[in-house]
Amino acid sequence: MKRNRYRSRLRRFFRDVSAHTPFIGLVWLLIVLWLVFSAGLLLAESGVPESSIDSYGAALYWGVAAFSTAGIADMPLSGLGRLIGGTWIVVGSVLFFGAIVATITGYFMRPMQRPHKKIIDTIEYNLEQLDDLDVDELDLLRETVDTLIAHVERLREKRSV
Repeated sequence: MKRNRYRSRLRRFFRDVSAHTPFIGLVWLLIVLWLVFSAGLLLAESGVPESSIDSYGAALYWGVAAFSTAGIADMPLSGLGRLIGGTWIVVGSVLFFGAIVATITGYFMRPMQRPHKKIIDTIEYNLEQLDDLDVDELDLLRETVDTLIAHVERLREKRSV
């Protein structure tokens, strides 16, 4: 029973992350740029003697080692290779760590962006200020409460179906 509950929570988590955060898009962009920068590095290093980047596989490995800040990537020997490599290190690192930060931030900020949360916050604020509200603000409060009630009724209908 607990195992199924954890699996459903995990599925919901991955569904929320993929649907409501930029993670998937940033990962795809990172992969495409990794392939492009690796090809560019291979082309720049292809005519350089003693270069350790002599195949596309070696260039792909260099691309991962360079942007992951592991410090185990061989330095390109040509000037163009160094320019491409340095650019990739900056762009790849920013995208990789940016994807992580953006995903975490987007995931945890999502509950605050839900419409019903805004409605409840508005009602709570207005209730605290009830004595100071004028007639127009009281009408707005009534409309907000009516909207909340309609929203709750729609949720109940969806769940009962």
